[in-house]
Amino acid sequence: MTNTLRSRARLVAAPLAAAALAFAAVAATAQPAASPVGLWKNIDDETKQPKALIRIVDNNGVLSGKIEKILTEKTDAVCDKCTDARKDKPVLGMTILEGLKRNATEADLFDGGHILDPNNGKVYRSQMRLSDGGRKLDVRGYIGLPLLGRTQTWLREE
Repeated sequence: MTNTLRSRARLVAAPLAAAALAFAAVAATAQPAASPVGLWKNIDDETKQPKALIRIVDNNGVLSGKIEKILTEKTDAVCDKCTDARKDKPVLGMTILEGLKRNATEADLFDGGHILDPNNGKVYRSQMRLSDGGRKLDVRGYIGLPLLGRTQTWLREE
């Protein structure tokens, strides 16, 4: 290779190397989409007091949530109004969220699952959405369409 060709090759290679380094630096600092995996505190709709801590886990992209701690005086509560296998089982340790997956078009939305309200024993379709930079989780239970339901805001504990 002549000196002229070597010089031209260096002129082309230097910007490409700089671009590759810049891309690598951006990729290394990119944050993955926020996840609801972790411990959450739910608040009673009526009293506005903390009610329970729910641990959300991810099993191959499918989320579920289990009551890890009851924050009221009813620590020995059972789901006496449940109509499924959870009937008369302790609420503490009970799985109340099942089958939620990240929505394909909205990264902060998780849907397609179900939520149990241990107070009335009813199971609702469910979706949840992260808000406030992942520090809050808007959990919606509904029948039919999401418009026909109610939302609780859970607060991240960890």
